[in-house]
Amino acid sequence: MSDMVEVVIDSIRVSLMSQQRIVILRERDAERYLPIWIGVYEAESITIALQEVEVARPLTHDLLKSIFAQLDARILRVEVVALRDDTFYGNIVAEVNGSVLNIDSRPSDALAIAVRAHVPILVSRSVMDAAGIVPEEDLQEAQEPEAQPSAEMDIEESDERLSVFQDFLEGLDISDEEGDEGGDENDEDEED
Repeated sequence: MSDMVEVVIDSIRVSLMSQQRIVILRERDAERYLPIWIGVYEAESITIALQEVEVARPLTHDLLKSIFAQLDARILRVEVVALRDDTFYGNIVAEVNGSVLNIDSRPSDALAIAVRAHVPILVSRSVMDAAGIVPEEDLQEAQEPEAQPSAEMDIEESDERLSVFQDFLEGLDISDEEGDEGGDENDEDEED
């Protein structure tokens, strides 16, 4: 298991572009994240379990947990074991009668089982290295004092480019040449 990294479910997000769900896994001992696109139903199932919401009838993942229990199988952990062609592959590791079973699973289903069984979630180090994301440093730390002069230079460049429009606006004659037709009657009062 040394080639595995333990993670926790950080959050479940909704893509504003497609309304798809993304589960964000966070490495337990580091600031590295693994986003995995999941289905709406799996996202709902994970969320319900995380929030410990009671439902009237068991959901599919509750049913699977019950089946494990009825068969005297103990869920040990769930894993995200591979990433091939932009698809993540999962695994549910269970123990039955002293034998360890690896059950192929979609990561979303494995995660829904993990939050119900309160077992560790592990990700292959190679998957984490390939698809993990480390957030950028705080923007204030990233902007050193050197960035200040370049910002001033950008303002000067903008002023130069905008001066063309300023010359154009100053050259416009906006007086009413055709008299008061269409003009505002209060124009004279405002000038006083």
